[in-house]
Amino acid sequence: MLLKTPFQKICYKLFLALIAAVYGVSAYVAPSDAQPIAPQEDDAAFCFAALADSQVSNYILKRVPYFDAAAEDLHNAQRLDAVLIAGDVAENGLAIEYQYIYEKLQGLGCPYILAEGNHDIRLRIYKQSLCRFSAFANALNENDAMDSYHYSTAVNGYTFLVLGSDKTMFEESYLNDAQLEWLNQSLAAQQGKPTFVILHQPLKNTHGLPDTWGSPFQSAGSVGKQSGRIAEILKQYQNVILITGHLHTGLGKFTYETLGDVHMVNLPSLTINNKDGGDNGPGIGCMVECYENKIVFRARNFATGEWLPDYDFTIPVQ
Repeated sequence: MLLKTPFQKICYKLFLALIAAVYGVSAYVAPSDAQPIAPQEDDAAFCFAALADSQVSNYILKRVPYFDAAAEDLHNAQRLDAVLIAGDVAENGLAIEYQYIYEKLQGLGCPYILAEGNHDIRLRIYKQSLCRFSAFANALNENDAMDSYHYSTAVNGYTFLVLGSDKTMFEESYLNDAQLEWLNQSLAAQQGKPTFVILHQPLKNTHGLPDTWGSPFQSAGSVGKQSGRIAEILKQYQNVILITGHLHTGLGKFTYETLGDVHMVNLPSLTINNKDGGDNGPGIGCMVECYENKIVFRARNFATGEWLPDYDFTIPVQ
């Protein structure tokens, strides 16, 4: 249990009661099992779910059915090697929100790769948010491996370099010099092998920014002041795939672009209505299939259990 105090346990019972009331007035719609999660080709080396901005909330309860359906879709998968959530896992970083997410996602039989987002950390002191988030991540992974917001993990031979803020921020992130040097050295050690870099906020002037954030300020919606330094590091290496969230843009023209040799993917929100895309509905994300010479992002509505092939794209492996 992630709930440590009697007050948290009482609040969680109230939270569950409110969710039950929501389901009492609107019937739960389970995802279809006609198109289960499975790779298109039998020789896929690695197959993982790429989600962002689940933002399960203790008071915005209309998001919960989308999250519940997506979790059920993941449990129905024929093959699932990992689950990635690229930040804003919970709306307010509350213990009761993480407890609910944990109970829905546990038992998938695969690693969980979790990045913090601004909603996970912005409402409390840094050490408290880190302790709570790492306890959640370690509970899902049934270990105690995570003790920092930036870390490296490998699954089926593919490396994930997860980045995270080094201090409490409201919308942006702050990556200190030590973390940036760690990123540089970690990418150098990969020697050109396909590597996924996970960061909640995208780089400046990418994925339609700042317009997709609805702001005239150039840095709005981005990771912030370290954007240029992060970009310089990433551009030194081949086969780098930067996966971000934060913008709540739908699947479409702002989902995938390149910066030099860097492949950048911005994921939509899982539970919130998105914008600026061809498909802006909640419940959407991608399944990622890795092959010897390509990485395929397959768009999916996890809440309905349906593929969205119009928004698929392929990244070549050099």
